[in-house]
Amino acid sequence: MQYTFKCLIVVGIGLIVSGCSIAPKYERASVTAPPAFKEAQTKTQDSTTSSEWKVAQPSEVLPRGQWWRVFGDEQLDKLETQALAANQDLAAAAARVKEARSINDAARSNLFPSIGAGFGPTRERVSASSIFEPDGSAVPQQTFWRAQASASYEVDLFGRVSSTIAESHAKLQQSEALFRSVELALQADVAQNYFALRELDTEAAIYASTIDLREQALIFVQHRFAEGDISDLDVSRAVTELATARSDAMTAARLRAASEHSLAVLLGKAPAELVMTPAPLQPVELDIPPGLPSSLLERRPDITAAERAMAAANARVGIAKAAFFPSLSLTGTGGFESATIADLFQWSSRAFLLGPLVGTALNIPIFDGGRRKGDLAKARAVYEEDVARYRQQVLVAFREVEDNLADLRILKDQTAVQADGMRAALRAAQVVKLQYAEGAVDYLSVIDAERSALTSRRSEAQLRGLQAAATVNLIRALGGGWDANAAAPIGATHSKT
Repeated sequence: MQYTFKCLIVVGIGLIVSGCSIAPKYERASVTAPPAFKEAQTKTQDSTTSSEWKVAQPSEVLPRGQWWRVFGDEQLDKLETQALAANQDLAAAAARVKEARSINDAARSNLFPSIGAGFGPTRERVSASSIFEPDGSAVPQQTFWRAQASASYEVDLFGRVSSTIAESHAKLQQSEALFRSVELALQADVAQNYFALRELDTEAAIYASTIDLREQALIFVQHRFAEGDISDLDVSRAVTELATARSDAMTAARLRAASEHSLAVLLGKAPAELVMTPAPLQPVELDIPPGLPSSLLERRPDITAAERAMAAANARVGIAKAAFFPSLSLTGTGGFESATIADLFQWSSRAFLLGPLVGTALNIPIFDGGRRKGDLAKARAVYEEDVARYRQQVLVAFREVEDNLADLRILKDQTAVQADGMRAALRAAQVVKLQYAEGAVDYLSVIDAERSALTSRRSEAQLRGLQAAATVNLIRALGGGWDANAAAPIGATHSKT
């Protein structure tokens, strides 16, 4: 009875001390966010007209993450859906989230006692002195049958258990944010590959029309050569230009095949399973409002992941500090014990044990050669590293937004200038052809004019592709979706494997 009373006193003291956590209070590291993006201000000052990005419609109609619908391309919509359902990198990220959840559940189990039960016999012989018999007394062996329940519980002294739970929960949130980051990267990669494919389709169409014109030119030159109006030099030049155009078309076809194969892998398919019907790239001209730099900290999943890593590191500091203080483990068993199984469940066979079966209940650290000191220093250093990583990630995010805003601003003007140059080059090529037909210029002038026209058409198509890619990159840099409260459950769009 007296022993039981002492145990209750120890338990009471442990419960009182368990409310005293020594973990450092977590506060998100401060970062300096500019009041507005520099490029957004420049764009506002320079722009006279703008086609507003459909902000209201996505935020009210579309689920979070379906930002690609602003492009109004049904084929792209289907590809994005397929990628979210079957991409293996995203499936692996979802599995990592499940792993983090299981680790968090295991950590939370430390808040509750562990309870178990057992039944079975043991064969033993106790020492003579343990039963107060004279030294040398013969103590017979005995068989004991036991049916007992056991319970163990670690009192959360100085916040070690709560800090462990806080760390695992922060890691879970970090894993979920990393999943969102992988998801956003996949969506952007699919859109970029799709627009790159369409840009190559546009180039292929340009080459096809160029080859057709070169074939007609060769027939015309051969006719003039047959009539004796020109030498075979012009024929050779025409044949060379036709062969060059055909070779360039093959290069574009090779690049398109590689782009289609890359897109298939993003969709979780073998390249043989995906066949994309050629279609030209439609101009992408969306003015995307970037919002305030401060909102970027809440929208980007990679920044959220960096912040959660910082929180986990802070919790590890609390775990390392708690190692300097005593730990208290409470154990107990109760049930029935008898020499025969027939008498096992009689009231007189009841037995109990309070206190640990092995070791001591209260463990007080005294000397460890500096190991705990080193662990604490390491935990603090890791926290400082994660703070620096978080701040660096914020700066990188600001830079990516500024880069893509600048790209879109300059590409818009560059595309307009290139379109004017292309129209002029096409007119010049037509004029030179008429002059050549009249004998006013040689065929070399025709070749130069046609090359300039082809280069201008290709450059205009490539700039359109860059404009589409920059638009996707800006949306990705801004964090993708709109409504954070409508986020789909992680892994819900994946097929089971």
